[in-house]
Amino acid sequence: MQTVQDAAGLRATIRGWRSQGRTVGFVPTMGNLHAGHHSLVKLAKARTDRVVASVFVNPTQFGPNEDFERYPRTLARDQAGLAECGCDLLFAPDVATLYPFGAAGSVSVHVPGITDTLEGAHRPGHFDGVTTVVCKLFNLVQPDIAIFGQKDFQQLMVVERMVRDLSLPVKVMRAPTQRADDGLALSSRNQYLSPHERAQAVQIYQTLQQMRDLIAKGHARKVVEQAAASKLERAGFVPDYVAIRRAEDLSEPADAETEGLVALIATRLGTTRLIDNLLFD
Repeated sequence: MQTVQDAAGLRATIRGWRSQGRTVGFVPTMGNLHAGHHSLVKLAKARTDRVVASVFVNPTQFGPNEDFERYPRTLARDQAGLAECGCDLLFAPDVATLYPFGAAGSVSVHVPGITDTLEGAHRPGHFDGVTTVVCKLFNLVQPDIAIFGQKDFQQLMVVERMVRDLSLPVKVMRAPTQRADDGLALSSRNQYLSPHERAQAVQIYQTLQQMRDLIAKGHARKVVEQAAASKLERAGFVPDYVAIRRAEDLSEPADAETEGLVALIATRLGTTRLIDNLLFD
């Protein structure tokens, strides 16, 4: 696997692949990679001839009181894992490469509407940082396919909306959430959990499953949301939101709706913020 940090080296390698008629898959990450990220690379490898992964801790998607400084940087370990799962090229730029005028002076990409709720309401400006950096990376890599995991469900929808609205020539593919044996969604932030918190954290996925089952039995949406939030609070969680929405656009469904829905939870456990979701069959 080749590793490059500059745009010229990235483009030169991809240009060589294109001259040979190769298709290109792309997996953008912030590093500190785990099996969930590796599954995205493997999926891209199965769909395209060559795979690029990026590792970049993006400053513009962190709020002033969030964990940008303590977000783990594990590039050497990430390189080894990516090489093992078949990545062809790692793009690991510095901030100046992606933000030549500085993060504060950067052009910003804003997706209206869908970014105003849930994560967007609790983390103002977060999605502007996500869409800005993803748009920059798409312009640099120019992939045929980009793979995103469903654990960050709202982020996935925001990126899909941006790609469609800006007519970007890339196909966004969804990959299922990877989970530990007990159901906890794999996340780089899980390592912040104490052993006791790690044992508690499985209740997030269990709560999502219970929400799905109660809706299927005809219970009112708001009652289900409130009961789920109360259950988490009693267990020591501090929820930001516990919501059931339409999976197509994150709008609020009517009580009679039981299909095409998604349950979403964002909650703090100790000092760690965790998110997860579950699509209703």
